[in-house]
Amino acid sequence: MKLMISVDAGEQIEPGEDLRPNLAILIGGSIAIGLVSVLSLPGPVAIASIVLGVLMVTGADVDARTYLLPNLITWGATICGVGAAWFLDEPTSWLAISDAILRALCAAGLLALLRWIYGCIRHREGLGLGDVKLAAAVGAWLPLEVMPLCFGLATGGALLTILWRHLRGDRIERTMKIPFGTFLCPALWFAFYASRLPTG
Repeated sequence: MKLMISVDAGEQIEPGEDLRPNLAILIGGSIAIGLVSVLSLPGPVAIASIVLGVLMVTGADVDARTYLLPNLITWGATICGVGAAWFLDEPTSWLAISDAILRALCAAGLLALLRWIYGCIRHREGLGLGDVKLAAAVGAWLPLEVMPLCFGLATGGALLTILWRHLRGDRIERTMKIPFGTFLCPALWFAFYASRLPTG
């Protein structure tokens, strides 16, 4: 089964492909995330949540329309995640940065391995490089124990969307494309937000 999830913006961009986000979605989503973050998270964490949220709203919107995840989003989110580790864990900043980088490398490496294995077995691409790079952002932003929640939410959302389309009568092909970044982006923000909610 081929899931051409999303390709890296540096690979192939069709002429006229618009990688700019829909302003209405970007503004509306950013305002909603900003309000939720400011009202429920401590100041520094709220700032980090808003930055991540804006990036993820943009990535989800662009991927949904184009099946592309621009490097500005994937690399930007990864760099911001490493910076957030420094910003949010001041007593152990260098350790937090090294952990974030290690998690980012491991998450991206795991998806790259899955991409390679699928290609060897099926002789075609099943996972885009943009999703591999977005996995690095997941590792940079999330603690190790929260990462399965993020990928589980994204995968569950994608499967439910396929099921919904099937129930509506749409024909589900083996070669149909699924913009996985559209699900992974909001899952990353939500997993970060939920993991940073005050517990006391």
